Amino acid sequence: MPKTGTGLSPRERVELRSGDKFATRREELAAAAMLALAELGYARTGLRDIAERTEFSHGLLHYYFADKDDLIYECVRLYKKDCIARHDAMVEQAQTAGDVRAAFAAYLAATIREDGRMHRLWYDLRNQSMFEPSLRGTVAEIDKSLEAMVWRVISRYAEATDRTPLIEREFAYRLFDGLFQHTLMRYLEGEQDAPDELSRQVEATLDRILPAR
Repeated sequence: MPKTGTGLSPRERVELRSGDKFATRREELAAAAMLALAELGYARTGLRDIAERTEFSHGLLHYYFADKDDLIYECVRLYKKDCIARHDAMVEQAQTAGDVRAAFAAYLAATIREDGRMHRLWYDLRNQSMFEPSLRGTVAEIDKSLEAMVWRVISRYAEATDRTPLIEREFAYRLFDGLFQHTLMRYLEGEQDAPDELSRQVEATLDRILPAR
């Protein structure tokens, strides 16, 4: 990540000032820019393109973000943080193993329908990290938070059914992430019933990764 005049990267500067107005303003600007970013995607956008689609000037965005990677990181980080919070709240309300399974499946299907473009931006960013080394730490950080989210569901479901998962945490995440990404692609291509199929697949997969009773 490019360094500022202080010798710190933008992210390091925010971390040092995480409690001040600078960090809060970054989050506000990132939240406002999410829609434009989701529409444009990674490869087709820069700070100036985003500024043209929001009420903010290019100079203002550039003051708070070193470049588009810095802004995209903040947007995706905030969005995924919100997704995880909503997901955890939904699953936390589940009382039985069946409720946990149904809540997880329903949430994944619903977020594809409601937030498909933001999820597309996340996969765009993750794919781009194969070409941009500066993005890899960002992507790894978000991936780990999503992996933990999936494992919380599996652990709770396993505990409720008095069974132990047959697969490791990382593999479990890759399994459900693959199902999710494939469904997202189908949905964005116009298959309106793809999320419903995902919901059924998720419920069935949860049982398959636990030993038979």
